[in-house]
Amino acid sequence: MSTFEGVFVSDPWLQSQFTQVELRKLRTKFVSARNQSGTVTIEDLPPVLAKLKPFNEVSTEDDVKRMLTDSYSNMSKELDFEAFCRVYLNLQSRASAKLGTSKTFRTTSSFVKSSTTTLRHSISETEKASYVTHINNYLGEDKFLKDYLPMDPSTNALFDLAKDGVLLCKLINVAVPGTIDERAINTKKVLNPWERNENHTLCLNSAKAIGCTVVNIGTQDLAEGRPHLLLGLISQIIKIQLLSYVDLKKTPELAAMVEDSKEAEELMGLPPEKVLLKWMNFQLKKSGYKKEVTNFSSDVKDGEAYAHLLSVLAPELGTKTLEVKDPVERANLVLEQAEKMECKRYVTSKDIVEGSTNLNLAFVAEIFQHRNGLKVDKAKCSFAEMISDDESTSREERCFRMWINSLGVETHVNNVWEDVRNGWVLLEVLDKLAPGSVTWKQATKPPIKMPFRKVENCNQVIRIGKELNFSLVNVAGDDIVSGNKKLIIAFLWQLMRFCMLQLLKNLRTHGQGKEITDADILQWANKKVKQAGKSAQMESFKDKHLSNGIFFLELLSAVEKRVVNWGLVTKGETEEDKKLNATYIISVARKLGCSIFLLPEDILEVNPKMILVLTASIMYWSLLQKAKVDEEDRPPDETPVATEEEGSVAMEEASTEDGVTQNENKEATTNENKEATTENVEGNS
Repeated sequence: MSTFEGVFVSDPWLQSQFTQVELRKLRTKFVSARNQSGTVTIEDLPPVLAKLKPFNEVSTEDDVKRMLTDSYSNMSKELDFEAFCRVYLNLQSRASAKLGTSKTFRTTSSFVKSSTTTLRHSISETEKASYVTHINNYLGEDKFLKDYLPMDPSTNALFDLAKDGVLLCKLINVAVPGTIDERAINTKKVLNPWERNENHTLCLNSAKAIGCTVVNIGTQDLAEGRPHLLLGLISQIIKIQLLSYVDLKKTPELAAMVEDSKEAEELMGLPPEKVLLKWMNFQLKKSGYKKEVTNFSSDVKDGEAYAHLLSVLAPELGTKTLEVKDPVERANLVLEQAEKMECKRYVTSKDIVEGSTNLNLAFVAEIFQHRNGLKVDKAKCSFAEMISDDESTSREERCFRMWINSLGVETHVNNVWEDVRNGWVLLEVLDKLAPGSVTWKQATKPPIKMPFRKVENCNQVIRIGKELNFSLVNVAGDDIVSGNKKLIIAFLWQLMRFCMLQLLKNLRTHGQGKEITDADILQWANKKVKQAGKSAQMESFKDKHLSNGIFFLELLSAVEKRVVNWGLVTKGETEEDKKLNATYIISVARKLGCSIFLLPEDILEVNPKMILVLTASIMYWSLLQKAKVDEEDRPPDETPVATEEEGSVAMEEASTEDGVTQNENKEATTNENKEATTENVEGNS
């Protein structure tokens, strides 16, 4: 079910230079550049282009004007959208050259968070072959996909098969079982465009919900089977699967690497890649290996670290590998030994010697999963138990972590409790949601050695929160620095709620900026269900009757009749039936286009915060459809509303177009305190 129209240009090469998200943003900018006569000329472009990446990183409006003057002799020349895109590409190359090492031109590193390339899309054939093998291994017996698997790694079968969205949805469920209710996946042999788009929408929203970065990917990109974007997404999903056990809670044996609860807490705050490196070095010390491995590329290229690692983990395989001098021969022996340990092959000897970061990371993760060489120390395992959260707190931490990462801020959050304590990531989120609210000259970017700098960051966070009318009575920056989980949850909840209410407020079709309250959302939902001829109503977001899921299924059906298959819905009378309905609700909402991060348990337990966000997300999607209709009826010389993008994309890209979220520019950003009114809420509603 499409929530946006694809943007196309006549030149296939030009079309290939952009993602759909980029094209839609450029189209919006092109329309906004129209002058009084309704046309766009080159001399109209400086104020528009100066706000776009990468120009805002290195150029002022005057700089852009000079570049245009140097490149084009006739500044009054009229441009159509295709010509505008070509001008953008021309100036982009010059701005990127000025940057030196450009984010815009770098090749996407699949396993790490990075910007999607724009002008040069290259893919690694060895990575593609490795991912194809992984998919063949894990999905070869799937009831639907077995007719299409195994795929030949040397062909483009992967990209063709991914075009209907089923493969990607199934792969997400392999990485994090239960993320998608497979009853919601359209699995016919031949899908129509609506069904295909529903699968891709479900895939992208579910990928965000497990921690993937999909800011620059749209459903149209997946439907077209664009190789570099598909590989980037697939590699992130596989990475999440392979690193799922590199965690102190799931693998308590990791506690053997720490001495006290403080070190255990620090270990829990590390990203899985860092934990894997720490584990590798811990084992290498046992073998007498003198060097420290700091990455999965140059530090493992000679194969020596692998040889020593396997000599510790699998001494029964012998130490012949340690005696070999040739790196290629050593790499081959390492792979032979790994296969004897029943490790799946993610790398070739060439990948090791050339230092392929993604594939070496996958290889080490596979070794860890099969044989970590750690002994269970009951005394130290208690560290993990001492600092573990209760179930509801852990769910909320996960929800807020995934939500923050989905916004596309520069800092990636691995553990909310640890990563927000210096205040920086909270400032990034605030700058994303309330542009200009942060005084970056008064902020300190990590790593921060002096504790008072962290307090300064967090004090500014609290100040901005109060300006946004958050309920922060007797809350100070010290509370965040000290890691007060109750107050951190309260603040993050109000941030998420503010984001959702601002999106609703900014919709042209809902009162031209009228403030939205919780009561408005509740009233809208009940009215929508009643208009559809259904009798279910909810008294509040705490209504225990919501646990059976019927109301939300009726609400989803009311905003889009065909999205719910009532033959799959239970009466919700038993706990098992309620859970089936809850998992179906989440997948159907994501399939519709809602960007949500709750779990089935949040519906079963009627968590009022998550229930509010779920209802508001459905409301936003529904009203967005009306905004699209209004946009189609709008005269061509009017600037389109900011909500032109599909719901989830609008949420991700809210407030990025002025370029104020780039870390490199934050020191130069002036403070413009913006007043955004929203009703006061208690942190633990």
